[in-house]
Amino acid sequence: MTADKRYRVHTEPVSLFHMIGSRVLLHEDDRIALDSMTLRTIVRRIVVTCIASSIMYHRYLVDLTRGSANPFTWSGIQPTKYTPSLLTSQHLSLAGRRELATLCQRVIESTNMKLLVLAALTAAAVLATPTTHNAAGIAYQGFERNGVEVFLGIPYAQDTGGQNRFKPPRPLQVTPGSIIDATKPGHACPQQLGQWNAPLTLLNVTKESISEDCLNLNIVRPANSGYKTSSYPVMVWIHGGSFWVGSNMEPTHEPDALVLNSVDEGTPIIHVAINYRLGFFGFAKSGALRNERSENAGLRDQRAAIEWVRDNIKYFGGNGNKITIHGQSSGGLAVGLQLLAYGGEKPLPYQRGICQSQALEPGITANFTRDAMNKVIEYTKCNLRNGSNDSLEVIACLRSKDTQTLYDASATTYTGDIAHNIGDVWLPSVDGDFLPDAPSKLISEGRFGNASYMFGWTQGDVNFFTDVTIRTENDTKRFLETYLPKMDPSALTNPAEDPHVTEYLSLYPVADFAPPNGTNLTASFYRTARVFRDILMACEPILLARALHKKGKRVYMYNFNQTLLDPIIASVYNISGMGVVHTSEFAYMYGNLSHYNVSGYPFHPTQADYDLAQRASRSWARFAFSGDPSPGERLYPPSKALQGWLPAFWAFDEVGTPGYTPRRPGHTYVYTIGGPEEGLWPLDGEGSVEAVRSQELEEKCAVFNDPAFIRRAGF
Repeated sequence: MTADKRYRVHTEPVSLFHMIGSRVLLHEDDRIALDSMTLRTIVRRIVVTCIASSIMYHRYLVDLTRGSANPFTWSGIQPTKYTPSLLTSQHLSLAGRRELATLCQRVIESTNMKLLVLAALTAAAVLATPTTHNAAGIAYQGFERNGVEVFLGIPYAQDTGGQNRFKPPRPLQVTPGSIIDATKPGHACPQQLGQWNAPLTLLNVTKESISEDCLNLNIVRPANSGYKTSSYPVMVWIHGGSFWVGSNMEPTHEPDALVLNSVDEGTPIIHVAINYRLGFFGFAKSGALRNERSENAGLRDQRAAIEWVRDNIKYFGGNGNKITIHGQSSGGLAVGLQLLAYGGEKPLPYQRGICQSQALEPGITANFTRDAMNKVIEYTKCNLRNGSNDSLEVIACLRSKDTQTLYDASATTYTGDIAHNIGDVWLPSVDGDFLPDAPSKLISEGRFGNASYMFGWTQGDVNFFTDVTIRTENDTKRFLETYLPKMDPSALTNPAEDPHVTEYLSLYPVADFAPPNGTNLTASFYRTARVFRDILMACEPILLARALHKKGKRVYMYNFNQTLLDPIIASVYNISGMGVVHTSEFAYMYGNLSHYNVSGYPFHPTQADYDLAQRASRSWARFAFSGDPSPGERLYPPSKALQGWLPAFWAFDEVGTPGYTPRRPGHTYVYTIGGPEEGLWPLDGEGSVEAVRSQELEEKCAVFNDPAFIRRAGF
């Protein structure tokens, strides 16, 4: 207990009231300790009931004088329209109901108006505390903030420590009638402590905040939503962080403004943010684990969380048949891989997906994760002298270790340089089960689920992760050959015929990359970053988008071109000109710029920033609500969402919103969000704006999505 003062509750022959069939007396002694929050909850419930009794009693008296009511005995608790629901609750014994009613009657008879006003104010505070019950009578108690109702740390699966380590998530067994305190965060999964890559993330992870018992989720819904009768679409957020860090409590992901803007737009949604196992704990790779179907534990956690939402969100006012999963970076990769799960043989537990700044990733079929696993086994001395690291004995040894030892071991595997995949070494594995084959093969064979998707990237998505010392053509070649070793001519079977890094660079003339004024970054830096971005963030989403379109699903694409982060990065790292970097969309799609108003950071948003926060958040909510990020023909009430955002692939002419280019058959369209040229544009050719056309993504992605390149990239 952390309360300054502890209160005790114990049974007594003489009581003040009954609560849930037990006689309880508030008293200070050394019996059962209650923290102050629990005490306040008990007292407030009694006050609320008495106030409700008072209101009903006075209504009864008025009706009695009019001859429209029959006398009844309060202490007998004969249910009538004047009886507060708590007094007839099945959770109270009959004796408890009578005594509580008698107590309320005394309050009514003896309380003066001043005390009634005070009690009413207390009651109002209680009534603002949201509580949800499921079919088993399990109560989830949350709180209200900023006009939304919040439930934090709701467990969706069992503790993953000990013998459950690495295993698929196990369903949580909660005793019927339990009360779940959802007013404080759940644990984050084991990960690096501190703040990671500021200002891309703002959460300061502490040792006390992490545990292997971390499979929990947060729910944010509109306040006063009438959740018992509502059925709102749901957005389930899968955080990024290289599958190495992150949690559902990251401040830049706070969804309050997104939810409020969705209500204002007339497309109300509920937002859910999940935790899942990370790093070694979530993506351990081993033959023994594969045999017991325990690889890809982190992806399995995500699936279990989505299924929990599907089955339980109705108790919070949500629609389990209208779920949109969305994620960014490795979270976007997760949203892409959830589509490929089980090769499409099992129905998806969701209907729509949003992949932000990733959908697939080079290296999934490479050796990054295998090499990292061997390092952990060696560090922990779980390796067998004459045995295989794939044995059950090795896994048993790893399961016997404490969390800190294993995290320390896995920390030796993490290096954020390009030789180690910018830190993405604990990657999903082709396990023959959850991910039955290489992602590119599943895509080419059409073995994936049935859902509508949105894909997108930012203008300078990987600038932050590109070596700022790059100044020459040779620097660029070394960087890219280190990132993808099979692009190096020396690694090719037939260097004279197989494409290699020099050929790829010919698609990106250095003259096309003039540095902005005021930066010491070079044209070669921006050129390198663009190649890197196209391979990782743009072309792979286009590959998956086209496969979905071929299946007849509606697909949208965007290019984000506005940021608050450039001046912050300049201040923190003394590097200007980073541009619209990774995570730039968070301030806008979550509708809240103020999270970046941090001491020591420059914070000077313009009206254009505030306006975009309104538009983008509404379009994200609209996509979840209806499958369409733009309002279409709706004229009243006016929509503040992004206008004229049409699907990426339509096979017939479509005249867009005035000011937008007419659609042409056979073209791919991307919506530029923010910046001076916001709107829907073809990726290449006539009718596009220079900022989009000059990227030449049609031509470049035809190369990077070619099977020969994909094999070398390893996905």
